[in-house]
Amino acid sequence: VQLQASGGGMVQAGDSLRLSCAASGRAFSDYAFSTYTMGWFRQAPGKDREFVASTRRSGGGTYYTDSVKGRFTISRDNSKNTVYLQMNSLKPEDTAVYFCAAGRGIILSQVRSDGAYNYWGQGTQVTVSS
Repeated sequence: VQLQASGGGMVQAGDSLRLSCAASGRAFSDYAFSTYTMGWFRQAPGKDREFVASTRRSGGGTYYTDSVKGRFTISRDNSKNTVYLQMNSLKPEDTAVYFCAAGRGIILSQVRSDGAYNYWGQGTQVTVSS
């Protein structure tokens, strides 16, 4: 099982980035990816990892932390086993390592909890300068 995150980089405040996370391995085969809740979390230096956004299994809704609402959009392409995070109007406080995560059977009240996710990607660095 592998979650490969990509798309990070160094940008200026106000710029945009799109992160991608491709899932591979037996756990995601045969249309199984569509049954997973996919999430993005981030961790800034010296801070705990925090929830950013998630998308539940197809048709199950999307969820965001308040600080990114209206700026970030999570989406998924089940045909490509990939989840995306479109980040617009980036701010210096968005600087962090961004991780994608996958989990099955996550109930609504747990989508923001990193402990509910079974699989994690390696992280991609996003740096926003002012």
